[in-house]
Amino acid sequence: MIKPKVIAVIPARGGSKGIPKKNIMPICDKPLLAWSILHAKNATQIESVWVTSDDLEILDVAKEYGAETIQRPSHLAGDASSSEAAWIHAIQHMKQQKINPDLIVGMQATSPIRGADDLDLAIFQFMAEELDSLLAATEVDDYFSWRIGSTNAEPIDHDFKNRKPRQEIRTKYLENGSFYIFKPENIRKNINRLSGKIGIYAMEKYKMFQIDNPADAILCEVIMRGYGLDS
Repeated sequence: MIKPKVIAVIPARGGSKGIPKKNIMPICDKPLLAWSILHAKNATQIESVWVTSDDLEILDVAKEYGAETIQRPSHLAGDASSSEAAWIHAIQHMKQQKINPDLIVGMQATSPIRGADDLDLAIFQFMAEELDSLLAATEVDDYFSWRIGSTNAEPIDHDFKNRKPRQEIRTKYLENGSFYIFKPENIRKNINRLSGKIGIYAMEKYKMFQIDNPADAILCEVIMRGYGLDS
């Protein structure tokens, strides 16, 4: 099997309503963004790490931790801007520099609880299963989803009047957003990180958390220190 050229791309825009400057806030004594950069740099299967941002302070932090940087146009970094737009812009930027990766590992800067081994194992799985795209997820046992209806709470994925024994419930996976793997040509064609033959890389439950608000930051720090992921 020929080793693919794999590049990690981390979108990290400057605007954040929940936590100002969230992507560079300190988590376990490092900027939040730094954890994703270091995970990618320590992965044996990833050739280089790129950070795309509209914010010069974020780009400076990215350079400090050894990432290549792409200054993203502001119209691709608003609240409504998708990660797809950032990844496609980054791929086009690299192509202009004669850099043509076989695979992109699209990482989320707000998910600091992972390891370099997760990225390597996911890449190996991608190749072994001959996938077109892959998402990181967490297995969820005995889980029932509900929603608030117009007049009453409603089950989404089960019949509460006929509950199955736990042994008969199919395994479900919660997409955790930590990272995705996809082929550059597919995301450009489909404008979607997932397409074709899709695989799931199952992560441990404690790695499912991401930082969207101050309470998340406290929880992630506790988990990282507890599992020795803070160095």
